[in-house]
Amino acid sequence: MYFCSIEKYMTQSEENYLKAIYHLGRKNPGVISTNAIAEEMQTKPSSVTDMVKRLSEKGFLKYKKYQGVNLSESGVRKALMVIRKHRLWETFLVEKMNFSWDEVHEIAEQLEHIQSEKLIDELDRFLAYPKVDPHGDPIPDKNGEVQSRKSKLLSNLEINTSGVCIGVRDSSASFLRYLDKNQIALGDRIQVTEKEDFDDSIRVQIGGRKLQLSHTIASNLIVTQESE
Repeated sequence: MYFCSIEKYMTQSEENYLKAIYHLGRKNPGVISTNAIAEEMQTKPSSVTDMVKRLSEKGFLKYKKYQGVNLSESGVRKALMVIRKHRLWETFLVEKMNFSWDEVHEIAEQLEHIQSEKLIDELDRFLAYPKVDPHGDPIPDKNGEVQSRKSKLLSNLEINTSGVCIGVRDSSASFLRYLDKNQIALGDRIQVTEKEDFDDSIRVQIGGRKLQLSHTIASNLIVTQESE
């Protein structure tokens, strides 16, 4: 899979739609409804219908009337290009510009629409070809390949088992600030020591510290047990 320069001239809105549809497809594989897209984009279904028709005419979507859409091969390729830029810029801002991980998303939303392929390739090289961004999300390479890792949610770990935190499902600033406040970071080994039947909250141990985490928090932390 290679990012072809012929596809680079798109509006920011078109790129945002492709990225949103890609993420929706990752969560729920299959045909994606216009209502789901409208909810994701926080807009009216009629606006989604107009955009879907436009993207279908450009060959980025496969549209089935009254059913929904799927990304075409070129649509997947373009969405991954936008995601690649977004995650590289987030990495740059955290590693080189001293931004915290809760500050970078909105800035990267603007920078991801820069069209220079050379700039992005040089940015990748400058950062020593990172595999994941500051939130633990994998960064597609220039050929659209995404490194996969075996993972599960912290909420799904059994009692007396542990995993290394490799990412977050919720990258909102408020959630990331909560993690900072409680000194929970990527790379931490988290051991589940207790589970509450009443509310599905869990007791965990991180290093020498013990914490009580709600089900919402635990279900937004991604861990891997590969290194155990």
